Amino acid sequence: MTLRPPTLAEEAWRLAFGTLPIEEGLALREGTEWRHFPGHDPARYAHLLSIADIDAFLATDAAARPRISMADGSRQGGAAVPEEDYAFEDGGADLPNLFACFDAGATLVISQFNQLHAPLARFCRGLEQVFLHAVQANIYLTPPGAQGFRMHYDTHDVLVLQVQGEKAWRIWPGQPFPNPTRRTPWPGGIEPVADAVNITLRPGDALYVPRGVLHDAATQDGEPSLHITVGFMEPSFAAVLRMAVDLLEEADPALRAAFPTWRLAEGPGSLATLAQPLAAKLAEPAALERTALALLDRLAADQPALLARGLFPKDPSAETKLRLAPGALHALVPEPSGEGASLRWAGAPIALGAREAEWVERLAEGATPAELGLESLGFCRKLRRLGLLAED
Repeated sequence: MTLRPPTLAEEAWRLAFGTLPIEEGLALREGTEWRHFPGHDPARYAHLLSIADIDAFLATDAAARPRISMADGSRQGGAAVPEEDYAFEDGGADLPNLFACFDAGATLVISQFNQLHAPLARFCRGLEQVFLHAVQANIYLTPPGAQGFRMHYDTHDVLVLQVQGEKAWRIWPGQPFPNPTRRTPWPGGIEPVADAVNITLRPGDALYVPRGVLHDAATQDGEPSLHITVGFMEPSFAAVLRMAVDLLEEADPALRAAFPTWRLAEGPGSLATLAQPLAAKLAEPAALERTALALLDRLAADQPALLARGLFPKDPSAETKLRLAPGALHALVPEPSGEGASLRWAGAPIALGAREAEWVERLAEGATPAELGLESLGFCRKLRRLGLLAED
């Protein structure tokens, strides 16, 4: 029996969460508990990133603000190093001064390096296929005996992958400010709700920290620390509701009607009378379906496409084994009528008949046009030219 190779999502899950069952991982994402995942393999993340990769990146024009930044926890006031200390007025990296800041103890931060570095792009794409929201990878390179950021919390869940060196972390369990988002920045004066837990991350280890959980980290003397912070950029309920209202406004004249501010003096009861029927419409299946499709479309459109073609794609023959492109975000959405489906991806949605939808489902597992039926050859060539099919 020939075992099929792991999918992109399965590979990413194992790198991120080891042997943790996916249902437990989803439950972890829905809670507020942090978790340490010992790696037992110092080279576990070596193929994702290296200091040599960062050196090569710094030698390019892509090394510029705001993608690059620096932080130094020993500074008075905020830890962020002023831009003029390491970048030119146009945002480009001033390498002599950047290196001087790094040598003096500042951490180099590279944001969303998955948009530039193929191994990280594939890794993030695999996690996006699991969680169905955007995933990003920020890079932190800290010199020996230094600290980038002081105690803080993030406004999204993160998974820290220790690539090289060691870093001592302090984690204060709990959420003193519940469920913060980018719209609710650090309010100041926050105190931990529990004693700190100390943990040292070594190469191959991973650390999951939910948003709102206070933490800090510092290197020890002797060697630098390189880690990847994977950011889980899921929308909040409020963000999804805002999207749902915007979409409903396009279809429902009642939401486009003038709001009678002259009724405000009548008291809150008048507002409830106006709002209740409109709020109920947000929970109707049609509105929820419309919002779900918009979320899928936004994910595919906003993230790098990772299509399975170059500038000169090769048309498949009837005997070419094909599979849906592993890195392309896509969703096969049945039509409400039950006839056919819509293939959602980075391009315009593709309307499929019932037979074509069946072909797409079989191509997810791998098939030749001959196995699908020779009439599928033209369809397969179309998807191949779009970059949605790869040779298996």
